[in-house]
Amino acid sequence: MVFGGVTLQVIETYKSLLSAVPFGFQSFVNLFLVVVLMVIYSVFIWKIDRFIGTKNILKLNLNQYNRSEHPFIAKLAAGLFYFLEYIIILPVLILFWFAIFSIFLILVMDLDIKVILFVSAAVIATVRMVAYIPKYGEAIAKEIAKLLPLNLLAIALLTPKFFDIERILGNISRLGEFFSLILNYLFFIIILEVLLRFFEFLLDLLGLKSTD
Repeated sequence: MVFGGVTLQVIETYKSLLSAVPFGFQSFVNLFLVVVLMVIYSVFIWKIDRFIGTKNILKLNLNQYNRSEHPFIAKLAAGLFYFLEYIIILPVLILFWFAIFSIFLILVMDLDIKVILFVSAAVIATVRMVAYIPKYGEAIAKEIAKLLPLNLLAIALLTPKFFDIERILGNISRLGEFFSLILNYLFFIIILEVLLRFFEFLLDLLGLKSTD
């Protein structure tokens, strides 16, 4: 209901502003707004491929604050800092990009919300898993993070009435359903990242990390 009311208000504001523009230029205003949205989406994708496609996204190195000289306490502190940096902070950042990516798809594509969330989760999960592959993983992950979203944009461009700005503004009302369904996919991404980190830690502990 909240998003529905916001959508109606935004559309009415848009119509009132558009009515002040000469009729012959209204289509150009509509096209300009859609192009701006596409530019923002493209810049977002350019940023996300460097971010999501990197295995060790964070460079915080929280372990540098470990000042303990006692061996046991030092190892315990190192484990806690690792947990905080890669199991808590990193998944939150990935979830943020996942949410923004999903919202963009909701605005530009007239697909079911569940389908959009599934596609977004699949893209993010695939990129994160590939990033953990030794040697070439990060390079491949960055390409996937860039190509798949751009291909989705290309598909959206071929859909009828894509350049109808009122249709795009109308999709704002669907964000309420998005926020009610996103939790399951958020848990999936968090669990996946935790498992990837666990297996990487296990391989490192067994001395198998550097082997093919």
